[in-house]
Amino acid sequence: MKLVIVESPTKCKTIKRYLGDDYIVDASKGHIRDLATSGEGGLGVNIEDGFTPIYIISKDKVEKVKELKKLAKKADEVILATDPDREGEAIAWHLAKVLGLDIDTNKRWEFHEITKDAIIHALNNPRTIDKNLVASQESRRILDRIIGFRLSKLLKIKIHARSAGRVQSATLKLIYDRDKEIENFVPEEYYKLLVTVLVNNEEKNLVLSSLDGKKAERLSLKTSEEILSSLPNSLKVTNVKKTIKYSQPEKPFSTSTLQQEAFARLKFSLETTQRVSHKLYEGVEINGEHLGLITYMRTENDNLSSTFINIATDYINNHFGPEYVTHNKRISELVAEKTKNVGNDEHPHEAIRPTNINLTPASIRKYLTGEQYSLYKLIYNRTLASLMSNKKSEVTTFYFEHDNATFTLSYSKMLFNGYTIIYNYDEETSEVNIPSLKIGDDVTIIKKDKEQKFTQPPEHYTEGKIVKKMTEVGIGRPSTYVSTIGILKARKYVTAEGGILCITDIGKLTAHVLEKYFPEIVSVKYTSDMESKLDNVEDGNESRIQLLSDFYYPFMEQLQNAYVKMYPEEGKPVERKCPLCGGELLYKEGKNGQFIGCSNYPKCKYVEKEKPVVLEETCPHCGKNLVERKTKKGKTIICCPDYPRCKYVKPELINPNSQRKCPDCEDGYLVKKKGKYGYFYGCTNYPKCKHMEKYKWKKKKGK
Repeated sequence: MKLVIVESPTKCKTIKRYLGDDYIVDASKGHIRDLATSGEGGLGVNIEDGFTPIYIISKDKVEKVKELKKLAKKADEVILATDPDREGEAIAWHLAKVLGLDIDTNKRWEFHEITKDAIIHALNNPRTIDKNLVASQESRRILDRIIGFRLSKLLKIKIHARSAGRVQSATLKLIYDRDKEIENFVPEEYYKLLVTVLVNNEEKNLVLSSLDGKKAERLSLKTSEEILSSLPNSLKVTNVKKTIKYSQPEKPFSTSTLQQEAFARLKFSLETTQRVSHKLYEGVEINGEHLGLITYMRTENDNLSSTFINIATDYINNHFGPEYVTHNKRISELVAEKTKNVGNDEHPHEAIRPTNINLTPASIRKYLTGEQYSLYKLIYNRTLASLMSNKKSEVTTFYFEHDNATFTLSYSKMLFNGYTIIYNYDEETSEVNIPSLKIGDDVTIIKKDKEQKFTQPPEHYTEGKIVKKMTEVGIGRPSTYVSTIGILKARKYVTAEGGILCITDIGKLTAHVLEKYFPEIVSVKYTSDMESKLDNVEDGNESRIQLLSDFYYPFMEQLQNAYVKMYPEEGKPVERKCPLCGGELLYKEGKNGQFIGCSNYPKCKYVEKEKPVVLEETCPHCGKNLVERKTKKGKTIICCPDYPRCKYVKPELINPNSQRKCPDCEDGYLVKKKGKYGYFYGCTNYPKCKHMEKYKWKKKKGK
């Protein structure tokens, strides 16, 4: 009997059926060990002994490990078949260590889809655990532990922020910088010309394409008025051009492009895309058989295996016609590179694609949930479209020149739909009524006007766009995109209403402080370079000890410096410089409320008190005019200007009409207050009016 260990229990039944009765298939349910929280600083790492990690079995995995040990003792052979990525390799290594298996010889299966062919291929082409891949994962885990424990503790003490992280903080800085751009954006006025002509009894809007032989930019009020005043009642066609335009399909999905497209087209959050794609990979019941529907959903590759390409192009040829099959050059570009030696087998790392091209979305719709169907259809169609021919269009452009201005009117007619037959982006059709205008023909101007416009600030990042940005700048990896954004939301550093990411006050403060004291941690280049170094460890081209040493000792110096210099209540930036020393001005909280102070305190003691809004209403305690102030949480309150010496804060009346008026005075209301002996009703004019009533508790329904 042979024991095969995978990560997820969902796979066990399917893989067991492919392997037969000689095999037992069980699951580790993810990682079984993690770094301890003992040792210096609770890092679970022996720094002096070459950054040796101290691992312990996770509390929730103790029983699972016992179960696996019993099965391993009975088995003639133990085969490790965890997921084909860095985390999966680390899980296999931990399993080997805990179960007493030989790291150098024990069989490790790798498969990128849960199909019979893939499992049998893995069975016939076993490899051993990739130690470099494990070293890379281990280095990442140690780096994240050092930054997470040491830096998070500092931030909690100094600014009450909840955490910092290697990829998390660099991503937060990207969002912070974008929000600063939006906040500091100054709109510029410009004008757009609205010139409407009558063509074949239809109103058409001309486009100002060039001015003085150059591309027409934003027009000033003066320029737009000059052009409009010079226009006659009609314009002549000065040129007609017809061009053929080809549109090429996108490549198949990688993890990041799938997350972006699912957000844009399906409005799926990153978490939803990850959850649903994982289910499609592990498989669903179809006609009584559990089938994996897509290949592994964590990949940076957007290429396909030659075997799949041959099957898919035959399918396109048979179902759509030979004219829909893409050209050979495109096919050669899509063939997955053999990027990594794994034992004696060179396994191609592929894009996310359907495992069986014959399982069309329509044919299996009744077996899928709404989310599963939508995402599977997106993956299926994108993969198939990538192997289809280009869309071909004919663009007819009419030119109208007058003085120094050139106007155009364009029509686009689809000649061949190509890949858009299955993956359409626009509404272009072949049914276009192109006017039979020729050079010298007149068109009548029926409307000429200008429209005031203003330049727009850059857009906030969406969940999809921040993943795209992370991919472009090289921070994070497919397995970390979702968790990184999830942490930023959980820590309340960003809000994500409708998937649009906006930084919060605590997010701004955290990003500002990290940028000031730990510029490398939030630097995109530094974080990207660190990812490259970790990849070098994975390839065996860099020492993990050297990498960790180069990071750890400079980082600890910065940390000690920050403990000394960081102001305990470092506030959010004012976006102005200190007039005394040039340092950043910050909003801070003092015993008398909020004020503006220099970030270089105590060296620079510049203070700028923010003037509160003075109201006509007087304080019932001391008679001074009440003021509006903001609390630490940003809430506006009305209180005495001497607060907290005079403790009067005006009660917030959500709806005065729903409050009971005080029977002892004319303008007071009874509100719920808490006293020495519990709750009571008291007058809002206290202490001038000392009317009190017993608080009546309301019974909840069903009790």
